[in-house]
Amino acid sequence: MKRIPIVSAVGLSLAVALLCQPARAEAQPAQTDAAEADAQDSFHDHRDADIVVTAPMRTSRLDTLSGVAVLKAEELTAALRSSIGDTLQHTPGVTSTSFGPTASRPVLRGLQGERVRLLTNGIGSIDVSNTSADHAAVVNPLLAERIEVLRGPQSLLYGSSAIGGVVNVIDGRIPNRIPDEAVHLSALASYASAAQERSLSAAGDVPLGGGWVVHGDASYFKSDDMRIGGYALTPDLRAEALATSLLPVDPLDPVSDVDFAANAALRGTLPNTASRTWSAAGGLAYINDNGSIGVAYSHFDSLYGVPLRFATQLDQVQEAPRLLQKQDRIDARAEVRPQGSLIDAVTFRFGFADYSHAEIDPEGIVGTTFLNKGMEARLELKQAKHGGWSGVTGAQFVRRDFDVIGDEAFLPRNSSGQFGLFTMQQLDTGSLRFEAGARWEHAQLDSKPLPDQPQFITGSRRYDAWSGALGASLELAPEWRLGINLSRTERAPAGEELFANGPHAGTSAFEIGDPDLAKENAWSVEAILRGKGPGYSFELSAYHTWFGNFIFERRTGATTDGLPVFQISQSDARLYGFEAEAKVTLARFGVWTLEADGLADYVHATIAGHGPAPRIPPLRMLGGLALESTHFDLRGEVEHVTAQNRVAPLETVTPAYTMVNAELAWRPWGNARPLSLVLSANNLFDVNARRHASFLKDYAPLSGRDIRISARLDI
Repeated sequence: MKRIPIVSAVGLSLAVALLCQPARAEAQPAQTDAAEADAQDSFHDHRDADIVVTAPMRTSRLDTLSGVAVLKAEELTAALRSSIGDTLQHTPGVTSTSFGPTASRPVLRGLQGERVRLLTNGIGSIDVSNTSADHAAVVNPLLAERIEVLRGPQSLLYGSSAIGGVVNVIDGRIPNRIPDEAVHLSALASYASAAQERSLSAAGDVPLGGGWVVHGDASYFKSDDMRIGGYALTPDLRAEALATSLLPVDPLDPVSDVDFAANAALRGTLPNTASRTWSAAGGLAYINDNGSIGVAYSHFDSLYGVPLRFATQLDQVQEAPRLLQKQDRIDARAEVRPQGSLIDAVTFRFGFADYSHAEIDPEGIVGTTFLNKGMEARLELKQAKHGGWSGVTGAQFVRRDFDVIGDEAFLPRNSSGQFGLFTMQQLDTGSLRFEAGARWEHAQLDSKPLPDQPQFITGSRRYDAWSGALGASLELAPEWRLGINLSRTERAPAGEELFANGPHAGTSAFEIGDPDLAKENAWSVEAILRGKGPGYSFELSAYHTWFGNFIFERRTGATTDGLPVFQISQSDARLYGFEAEAKVTLARFGVWTLEADGLADYVHATIAGHGPAPRIPPLRMLGGLALESTHFDLRGEVEHVTAQNRVAPLETVTPAYTMVNAELAWRPWGNARPLSLVLSANNLFDVNARRHASFLKDYAPLSGRDIRISARLDI
């Protein structure tokens, strides 16, 4: 914890060094992030860039030895949803927790929660979305310029909790370019029928002269209860609720007011899923040829409902909480480009956030309040390239002070701190590229319950986690590469996994942690084949991971306080799978181009001594046809998700489903794209589908038929 002043001193030194340099506003400024400069040379350049900003050395997608996905420009506009999880739902290897339309977090290669890091411009979201599936992430896709997903060993440079992967939402809150015009403005408006969604967001950048740029943005989102394509409950739960409705009920029993027959009959709309969210931010940056420095402040405010775990038996509790969520955040970034023979760039990033949310019952009474103050600092030294050798080395510090207040507090007051050192080195010999990386991380977690909380333990846990990766890729032909990497990773348990012991209304579960958890470790091997040529592109990755001390939630079958009990446990585990995507041009006629694309992904996970791991997504396949021109794009696609019959003990089978979607995009001014409009019809046949990765899949299906229209302006 005493390292904070050192990090702050480094940032201050960078600031002084930058401000002593002469500004050259009339010239094209050096970029705060070299990758962003390559990926988007100006505010109006929408080329299909291959640079991956989140990758440690900002390499092209073809050269990365990890699974990578990038959403940007019009593709991002069409994919945008109210949550980051649903925005990425058609990304290879990604599904979502689907805890209602608002609290939907990404699931990467079957891993979720503490194993997936959500970042904003390379710094963590600093919320409590990793604590529980009902907690929405404070990551706003409405203001994103691009979203990147990085899976595999390179993601571990962002922390041991990124063992499953990283999702990085990149926005412009700290400007990194000087606009060519007096004011640069971008705006997005959308409407969707399934939940009567209305959203509006806008961002602007104004050059002040002398290298200074000011930024401002705001967004607003509102929705009603979500429409679904059939019954809320599965057939088995409906039958159970109907049978319970015929039993005699004690009028003094707290569940006597539950209408079990009404629960069984509920269809068409998913209650308690309405939401309202707004955000606002401002930023200021100084940019010159030698680097930049900037700061931003943002406020996030959201009120949303959590789908009910409907009671189907007399001993079950039925609650309908809403969450009032707020965050105030400060971000800073500085970069110096010394242009020396040893160091090419020194980059410092910092984020601090004060977060809270209150769980409110239907009468408006606050039941439980979650408080979280956190900070993250990251220092990177990018080496100057010598021949084919390049690399980046750095340090990362994360601090969190967390508390839960209320009768249903399932966690004690606790704090955690992590300090890590990392490096990633690359050697490019032309047709052959090598990559090696390592990370050391020290974590300390402290449980500090109040005197009236005897159910929680008091004490500290310390862990030292070591991770390393080694890989190589071979050029098989121009624009075709075959890569393979091997990694050994370790993850310290989170406070939620160690210290939980109590009822949680949001998930309708009684959660019990294990204070004696050991470090989770994993050996992984992954092979990647990527290629492209005139009119086609292809990518295939296959991976296999052997976990030791895999941490998982095990449903015991018992109930406490009317809630199912979930116990944190450890065992060895094995996970393997693949992701594939391809795109090919079928024909060209006049101004039109006909293209076909497809993707498939699959995960298989087994926990030793327990059988299949819970909430693992089944095989998914998606295929589409698109007719594209300068002004119009027309696309249709079919997505099929197979049934998940490999289920954990006390977990239910999830049926297969097939969805059909269609989309029409119009650019009135052509590919210059100052304005684009997208009309889409999702789940055209109103299928009642359920996502196996969701805790609430048997109670809350996915959205029914949804007609969306979006307009994006960029001037």
